[in-house]
Amino acid sequence: MKTLTVSVVTPDGPILEDSFEMVSCKAESGELGILLGHIPLVAPLSISAVRLKRENNIERLAVNGGFMEVRPDKVTILAQSAEKPTDIDIQRAEAAKARAEQRLQSKQDNVDFLRAELALQRAINRLKVAK
Repeated sequence: MKTLTVSVVTPDGPILEDSFEMVSCKAESGELGILLGHIPLVAPLSISAVRLKRENNIERLAVNGGFMEVRPDKVTILAQSAEKPTDIDIQRAEAAKARAEQRLQSKQDNVDFLRAELALQRAINRLKVAK
């Protein structure tokens, strides 16, 4: 089993440090799949799930932007925030989704629609990873 080391770090500290066969995630330029021996790469990440494959198991993390650095034997993800499915509070994520949807439907001039759209994307991502 050929594996690469994967580190996921946020401003609050490390989230994950383990070995996996494959890392799949969504960069701003599109979907990426990383295997051992991949060429060096740095890519900005979108709000999405990071899928980590080991044997026949796939683990998922909710990542809210950041960067991924790839070296032939290691992937480092520097994320603004990242959560394992077991750490996600589903009720809180559903409440955040409802708030963001309400803001987007608002006709008020003082609503920051870009911020509301990003909040909605984060909440949807967290809910998908948690379920």
